[in-house]
Amino acid sequence: MNFLTMMYPHHAQAVEMAKLVPTRSQNQQLITLAQAVEQAQSPEMQQITTLLQSFGKPTPSGEMNHDMPGIMTKDQMAKLEAASGPEFDKLWMQMMIQHHQGAIDMANTELAQGNNADSKSLAQSIVTAQQQEITQMNTMLSQS
Repeated sequence: MNFLTMMYPHHAQAVEMAKLVPTRSQNQQLITLAQAVEQAQSPEMQQITTLLQSFGKPTPSGEMNHDMPGIMTKDQMAKLEAASGPEFDKLWMQMMIQHHQGAIDMANTELAQGNNADSKSLAQSIVTAQQQEITQMNTMLSQS
């Protein structure tokens, strides 16, 4: 349960970060990646809401808990929002790698300790998708 209530605002921040890309980056590969992040995580947020409701829990809020692995601080988000061009691209990828790694850590904990099949299935899909995106971003950073 904790996994779901933590993953919702975690995903909300990733979507917020992804929405910054089209107006700040000229890198088409990064723009496409940000769209993929948003298209993957928005439906997962709906899935989390549905699962929580099935357990009789309230709809989660997008309220950030900065104790979560990989969550960006307000200062980090402000720095990202102020950047543009290649500086933005590099900062965004570095932050999103950190953000994804935090999500993977939480998902791996759920896989090891969770007892709900739907929640564990979601955790596995998060690990798989976000690890692929981390690999892609590391490749892009090494080429820049």
